[in-house]
Amino acid sequence: MALQIGDKIPNFSAIDTNGNVFKSDTIVGSKTFVIYFYPKDDTRVCTEQACSFRDQYEDFKALGAEVIGVSSDSVKSHQKFTIQHNLPFILLSDADKKLRKLFGVPNDLLGLIPGRVTYVIDKDGIVQLVFNSMSGKIHIEKALEILKRI
Repeated sequence: MALQIGDKIPNFSAIDTNGNVFKSDTIVGSKTFVIYFYPKDDTRVCTEQACSFRDQYEDFKALGAEVIGVSSDSVKSHQKFTIQHNLPFILLSDADKKLRKLFGVPNDLLGLIPGRVTYVIDKDGIVQLVFNSMSGKIHIEKALEILKRI
């Protein structure tokens, strides 16, 4: 079942860009964050989306929020993608798609392409935004809009 606004996110862990285990309980309770799921590193729209988050990263930080990207790509792929585009935030590898299932991220385009969904999570771990759109750049606007209200 997909997470909805008002739901508390479940605890999760995944390997981050640096090869470390990221645990959600290290951020829940201490800061607001944006977690965005995207289909694949180094594709046109995914790169535009990641670079838009990068370009406005200081706006997210100024609002006290962290940004986390998630795709099923390997840690090695994430490392290359991060270096190539100078991404200042971590990417989580979801090769087994456990995080996608945990959040209830649907597939798009006849179920063939992993979905693109952004969640804004408040300090207490409560979902404040679920935005599902294959258009990459608009996710940043929607997330910032909600963060300014929190």
